[in-house]
Amino acid sequence: MNAVGTVTLMKREMKRTFKIINQVIWPPVITTVLYVLVFGLALGTRIRHVQGVSYAEFLIPGLIMLQVIDSSYAECSSSVFQGRFMNSIQEMLIAPMSASEILFGYILGSVARAVIIANIIMVLGFVLVHTVPQDWALYFGIMIVVSVLFSALGVIFGLLAEKFDHLAAFVTFGITPLVFVGGVFTAVQFLPQALRTASLFNPMFYTIDAFRFSFTGQSYLPLWVSMGAVSALMVVAVAIALRMTAVGYKLRT
Repeated sequence: MNAVGTVTLMKREMKRTFKIINQVIWPPVITTVLYVLVFGLALGTRIRHVQGVSYAEFLIPGLIMLQVIDSSYAECSSSVFQGRFMNSIQEMLIAPMSASEILFGYILGSVARAVIIANIIMVLGFVLVHTVPQDWALYFGIMIVVSVLFSALGVIFGLLAEKFDHLAAFVTFGITPLVFVGGVFTAVQFLPQALRTASLFNPMFYTIDAFRFSFTGQSYLPLWVSMGAVSALMVVAVAIALRMTAVGYKLRT
């Protein structure tokens, strides 16, 4: 394992993040604050307790997971696509780095960015709503697993995309709708039976349900079911991303 190469790539990704901090760090934080003010504090006064906590406390973990998913995918997909677009990724292909070292360099940089954003929002959640995770190990564990999953998906779509619109299409027609109906703003048990059943086929639901357990100690499904589903998806996504990187899919022309 060329740890130096992997860590250097991760540092490069973090340096890129802080160079465009006004594009990638503050927008999701400000958006989350607005969600908390409008939904949590205003609308929340009209909603009774959800899963044993106030609506605002119920909302915070869903909003954190929303930004973890979005930032993880965006970081890796844009980095890989830009590397292909500007032909800078060829430098890594001729460097003494294996496919796994390249892949995990991107993923680690993406995970670090997601953890920073998530914890800024968590601190704001404490300030505004006075809620913090009950289980810190589970909080960080689920966050990292989900971030790795969507970072790997970002690499996959960064390799598949032919133009920037293709990257945005997956967010617009895939991630955003599934996240919003996956339990960010409402508990699944409040939905009609047909939608409750449909939620079981929504991978975003499992990520949010498991992560909310680390805050409230309550979840719709048993924790091991949600964690098992998310972990399985992560393994599959990483395996596909690793295979595509190893064969040089759209990297060697």
